[in-house]
Amino acid sequence: MTIEQRIIGIQTKITKTLESCGRGSDEITLVAVTKTHSVEEIEIALKSGIKHFGENKVQEAMRKVPLLNSKYDGFHFIGHLQSNKINQLLSLKPCLIHSLDSVYLAQKLHQALGRTNRFQDILIQINSSEEDSKSGFSFENVEEAIGKIAQFSTLCIRGLMTIGKLDAPEVSRPLFHQMKELFDNLKAKDLPGVNMDFLSMGMSHDYTIALEEGANLIRIGSAIFGVRNPGGNN
Repeated sequence: MTIEQRIIGIQTKITKTLESCGRGSDEITLVAVTKTHSVEEIEIALKSGIKHFGENKVQEAMRKVPLLNSKYDGFHFIGHLQSNKINQLLSLKPCLIHSLDSVYLAQKLHQALGRTNRFQDILIQINSSEEDSKSGFSFENVEEAIGKIAQFSTLCIRGLMTIGKLDAPEVSRPLFHQMKELFDNLKAKDLPGVNMDFLSMGMSHDYTIALEEGANLIRIGSAIFGVRNPGGNN
């Protein structure tokens, strides 16, 4: 199956899932995860209707993003961000950083943005599954952290992000449900400097469940591009 065919299939599945929930496809942002895939493959996806794409590693993004010729609406950074890679990432002008996972990182990002008088949209990452292998705030401490991060004037909090478990998709449903509750609660509080616009959750194996539980931004890689190619990150 080609990339074009996979994208059509995913778009159809998204539409059907949303219709069953009484939601419209116009409220969903699909981010194609391009980790390890070539510039040529990304170009095919962009020419096949993909408007947003995301990379997990700054160095890989640095090699690929400047080479793209096709138009797109947004480059997203969705991986763990190291403080020593902040300036490199900002040079690529990401529309959204999904993975703000500590107040320390927020401070470093704020300092870098301040030097160039820029602002950056970010999502707050939640470790909803409480796995040691994943970064992010806990449900218990996230509101306090958001209060601190919102004080950094260069950062625009636009919502939340989480990574579900890699087990059977249904395992993540209660976590996604809890994420939507947190998202709605924070939105209702109308905290200063905080806009709950995006709930980023759901990947290739569980995006339909994430949509059913209220996600409006999904990150899909292998279902579009096929199995990752560790040697293809150029």
